[in-house]
Amino acid sequence: MEITIGVKHVSRELSLEFDGEAEAVHKAVTEALAEQAKGNGAAVLALTDEKGRQVVVPAAALAYVEIGAQTPRPVGFGTI
Repeated sequence: MEITIGVKHVSRELSLEFDGEAEAVHKAVTEALAEQAKGNGAAVLALTDEKGRQVVVPAAALAYVEIGAQTPRPVGFGTI
């Protein structure tokens, strides 16, 4: 699934392909924001994409996180 992360004061957004469950992403975002709300200035959202690259964003800089649908993309020209 595709995940899009918006960062405050940055015009570009981060996009990555994630091969896990949407619930895992939701849990990671919620935990990072909860830590930041408790006053932990070092709280981060850390995700690893399907190619093994790690993306680490400070929780205080998160503007939004868009989690794409888990349905596979159709392949080919015909529709069934």
